[in-house]
Amino acid sequence: MTTFREFIAIDINSNKKLVEFGNEVKKTGADLKLVEPDNIHITLKFLGDTEETLAEEIEEIIKNAVKETKSFNIQLKGTGVFPNNNYIKIVWLGIQNGEPIAEIAQRIDDQTSKIGFEKEKRGFLPHLTIARVKTASNKDKLLQVLEKYRDAEFADITVEAIKLKKSELTPNGPIYTDLKVFKI
Repeated sequence: MTTFREFIAIDINSNKKLVEFGNEVKKTGADLKLVEPDNIHITLKFLGDTEETLAEEIEEIIKNAVKETKSFNIQLKGTGVFPNNNYIKIVWLGIQNGEPIAEIAQRIDDQTSKIGFEKEKRGFLPHLTIARVKTASNKDKLLQVLEKYRDAEFADITVEAIKLKKSELTPNGPIYTDLKVFKI
């Protein structure tokens, strides 16, 4: 049986301010991996290894999750980390006016749990992952950059589509392919 590593996301186009922030993060010397500019996205639901036989059901779930939604605007503003400043695993940008994203993610999570996917244990917090941190080296320098950008505005974005994406892990980083695009 064929399986794909899949997730549901909103693609975000990189811009000058995002690249500038990424470069400053990189210059800290922190032990981290930046998300490639072409791969920047807001994850609504990570499905993991998914059987091809579930494709139609997943597509129907996404279609139903967005059918009442019209395109909407969000702002990328501010920075933060998960889980906390003492133990950093993820560097993220905040999302303002992200309520529609949270609602769509909740509908997707509720429905995918009915076909065997694990329900999210934590509440959904709309965010944009910028980097994954490997170790604590140069953490203080990293926190200084995050503080500098704490209230920075990175972009105004109109969300017009949700995508079902395939992720292939390679030694050079993941390769994402759009499997299906759902216009809103």
